[in-house]
Amino acid sequence: MKPVLEVFGWLLLMQGVGGLLNTLFGWWTWAHDLLVVNQVPFLKGYEVFASIVIGVLGFVLLAVAESLAGSAKKAEDGT
Repeated sequence: MKPVLEVFGWLLLMQGVGGLLNTLFGWWTWAHDLLVVNQVPFLKGYEVFASIVIGVLGFVLLAVAESLAGSAKKAEDGT
């Protein structure tokens, strides 16, 4: 479960950061079509907010994956 959460967490975090950089600074123009916020029509006008939310969700998934790894390690140790 941890590897799946880590992969999705990193993907969401990169989408969030990439969306912010693209929206605020115009960077990554070559990746414009690869960013989720640019592909979902109802997010037009809310790209910055959506990118922040996506990035935070990615960070949360990474934190949950780390928490699961910690709790699994404690269960192994018997503490």
